[in-house]
Amino acid sequence: MVKRKKFIQNSRSIVDAAKFLGNNNINGPKSGNISVRKGLGFLITPSGIDYESITAKEILNLDQKGNVTKLTDIQPSSEWRIHRDVYIARPEINAIVHTHSVKATALSCLGIEIPSFHYMVAIAGGNNVRCARYATFGTQRLSKYALKALENRYACLLSNHGVIALGKSLENAVDLAIEIELLAAQYLSALTIANPNILSKKEMEKIVKRFKFYKEGKSLPNEE
Repeated sequence: MVKRKKFIQNSRSIVDAAKFLGNNNINGPKSGNISVRKGLGFLITPSGIDYESITAKEILNLDQKGNVTKLTDIQPSSEWRIHRDVYIARPEINAIVHTHSVKATALSCLGIEIPSFHYMVAIAGGNNVRCARYATFGTQRLSKYALKALENRYACLLSNHGVIALGKSLENAVDLAIEIELLAAQYLSALTIANPNILSKKEMEKIVKRFKFYKEGKSLPNEE
């Protein structure tokens, strides 16, 4: 895996993140999209530009309604509605990564969520990574379904499409997108042998709480 850089909330880091995900086979040359919150609006990758050649100048600034703030012929990602709506609904979120990673997208094409077969599923905020209902890409309906699947979660699958990963920072969102792909690969691998054991909802609630301590740099509570 190509080493990840330190990403911050600006256009340059969006470009770096897009190249990083492409170089690590998480996204294709033009698939997926990335955004970071900026003031009341957000910065987002453009539509149809190869990430190998993309520059910071081609990252677009959209206002809170989804309008491009400067005159340009470049169009924003077709999924800008999801980004806009997440930022409105989730004030704690400052970055969004959308991928078409192979294993997670394969599960999405089967309409299968990622259940609590592994404790790391809790990194997405609960006892599963839900799979949102299908809707045509770039539509308001797809955004609606994505927001539903993301309730109390930091990630979801999009049916027959891919993955949405949220973060308090761009680094968080990139790392989560990669973790979801790893979990999807592990789950698919387990399914080739048998249905994996599923951790209970009670156990996953405990793990979610422990992750919160871990992320905040606090000592984990003592448990037998």
